[in-house]
Amino acid sequence: MKKRGAFNFSLLVAALAVGTVLIAAALSMTIASLPALRAFGLKFFFSPDWDPVSNKFGALPFLLGTLITSFLALFLSLPFSLSISILSGEYLKGKKISSLLKTLVDLIAAVPSVIYGFWGLEVLVPLVRKLEISLGVAPYGVGIFTASLILAVMIIPNAAALAREVIELVPSNLKEAAYALGATRTETLLKVTLPYARGGIMAGILLSLGRALGETMAVTMVIGNSNTIPKSLFSPANTMASVIANEFTEATGDLYYSSLIAIGLTLFVVTAIFGVVGRYVVNRMKIK
Repeated sequence: MKKRGAFNFSLLVAALAVGTVLIAAALSMTIASLPALRAFGLKFFFSPDWDPVSNKFGALPFLLGTLITSFLALFLSLPFSLSISILSGEYLKGKKISSLLKTLVDLIAAVPSVIYGFWGLEVLVPLVRKLEISLGVAPYGVGIFTASLILAVMIIPNAAALAREVIELVPSNLKEAAYALGATRTETLLKVTLPYARGGIMAGILLSLGRALGETMAVTMVIGNSNTIPKSLFSPANTMASVIANEFTEATGDLYYSSLIAIGLTLFVVTAIFGVVGRYVVNRMKIK
């Protein structure tokens, strides 16, 4: 009993420590953001201006850049994530090739983001530039579309791994009952396996979204780093994470520094909101 009590106490301390670090981070960013928030008020979040020379700062271009690239990357990655999870978790379950596929997908997550950035500059940017020329738009090469392609590749393992695990955990008696009623393998997948695993699949999708929202290095290298509101999917832009990475060391004035911290706080809040909403959606999608 004493060992169990000590173990439970250690778990409680660990949980409180994590919560304390999270609250401390939020408080420290809020305090550091106060000069910018006092100077600009709510206009800071809706202003398109970002001019350090004139001390005019607004987070709208970076907020839009973050949301557009993240959701576009999620949209592009979903077909691949779901296909990989269904293939390895259902059709190849228990086979050696399934283990190989799992390893290859996991290796995608292990590649450093800076490597993806170099790959994007050397491979994707020229290809996107050719696409832009064929479409008759300005051939920047870098921009939102290129950054979204990089992000899509990077977040595939997050959704695929979790979805694969929940698909593998679907009780076999449910699938056997469907087969006994005359359902085909495809019908069983669509009407039994996927509905049963939908909570875990949605959790994986939201995990991918969280990864996309906070990605910094790869996006910084291919998004174009333009502090303006993007006019199209091919326009250069900036995300909240990339503008902090680019300009934090150059922030000379207190207002400049505080504005960058305020952008970091905004990213923190946006990620937290999606996390809370995602948890609610996952709980609602679980089969009772």
